[in-house]
Amino acid sequence: MNRKFFALIFTFLTCTVTFAQNSDFINYIDRYKKIAIREMERAGIPASIKLAQALLESNAGRSELARKANNHFGIKCGGSWSGKTFHKEDDDYDEFGNLQKSCFRKYKNAEDSYIAHSEFLRDPRKANRYGFLFRLKSTDYKRWARGLRTSGYATGANYDEKLIRIIETYKLYELDQMSGDFFPDGRPDKPGDVIAGLDLRRVNDVKVVFATNKITVQDISIKTDISVKRLARYNEKLPPVSDTLSEGYRVFLQPKRCRNRGKRKFHYVQEGETLFDISQLYAVKLTRLYKRNRIPQNAEPQADQRIKLKGCKIKEGERPRLLNEPKPTSSVPPLLEGDDDFMSDDITPEQPPVKPTTPNTQPQPPATNPTPQPRPQPPTTTPDNRPTQPEASVYHTVVKGDTLYNISRRYGLTVDQLMNLNALKSTNINIGQVLRVK
Repeated sequence: MNRKFFALIFTFLTCTVTFAQNSDFINYIDRYKKIAIREMERAGIPASIKLAQALLESNAGRSELARKANNHFGIKCGGSWSGKTFHKEDDDYDEFGNLQKSCFRKYKNAEDSYIAHSEFLRDPRKANRYGFLFRLKSTDYKRWARGLRTSGYATGANYDEKLIRIIETYKLYELDQMSGDFFPDGRPDKPGDVIAGLDLRRVNDVKVVFATNKITVQDISIKTDISVKRLARYNEKLPPVSDTLSEGYRVFLQPKRCRNRGKRKFHYVQEGETLFDISQLYAVKLTRLYKRNRIPQNAEPQADQRIKLKGCKIKEGERPRLLNEPKPTSSVPPLLEGDDDFMSDDITPEQPPVKPTTPNTQPQPPATNPTPQPRPQPPTTTPDNRPTQPEASVYHTVVKGDTLYNISRRYGLTVDQLMNLNALKSTNINIGQVLRVK
């Protein structure tokens, strides 16, 4: 009798604990699944994998590290971390074998932790360790889980099995099929990113307000609770605070990036376009554009010149020609004997001296003037991949994995704007389809 009673009590307690754990896990998934989907489309990490790792590492947000440091993935400080820190005992030992406190990164909120996890995995310096993961299908959560284990992300021998079990228990693999339709307005799901009366978007992963309805910098400062002084730090050439901003003018709410994070490496200058305009278009710091392209401060490139948006500095001698800068004078190569292809109409080869002769008294036949033959002209060439005319429109060809949502974010549009540009009646797109994005 007693055995049956204790067995019933044990079963009841086990079911209660399991139910409570399942409830916590489900609440955590509901709370953070949109962030996981957005990061999947931005960075390429399956939402199922990201949520499973967060659930496992943070115990559904209940761990000390998640509660006190907003660190949901157990990422340690490392040598490059300069932000806030949180110390707790983990698996670090001193030279005498004594357990000591490890340094973990501390974040402002959970979303920052999710973004940092993406950047941690796709850091170019770790490409030899995690790079192969991004060549896997975003729906192949099993190979992603095994890859994280073999790459040494975690020390547990069955780390991949735990991730797969969580994914299949809570059907997280369904999130990997989600597209931009999950966010109909194309905006982040963070409450602070939806502000009434503001057209708030992201360009190059930077929050930016597109001016509408005769708004001013002062209005933006009040609505976003960001001081004008901070806005001035984030925006070069910020207009006067009480002046009405032109429609579509961009006011950044965060510092611009040092490089373009998109696929585009170069920008060709349009007629009348300044380096500041390019900085605004790609959310890349103006000082970085000057430095990367070796352009003196306050100078401007000419139309059709190529501006580098990412990577190291251009080589010496590759600097784009600036406005009002004289064209470089080119020396004429020496003419080779019998090589008429290098002659131009305004260059006459030197004639040999004529020997004096005695007059010839005999009558000479009248001289004939032969018809001059046109000299062959050297072919004109243009640099590779350089447009001869400023492009009126910009187009994007759909590739595998593309959705209207991630395409719209890549070009600073909303899904509705992208659909209107292409007269689309649904969000379904096909591989190879060409979409207008500008």
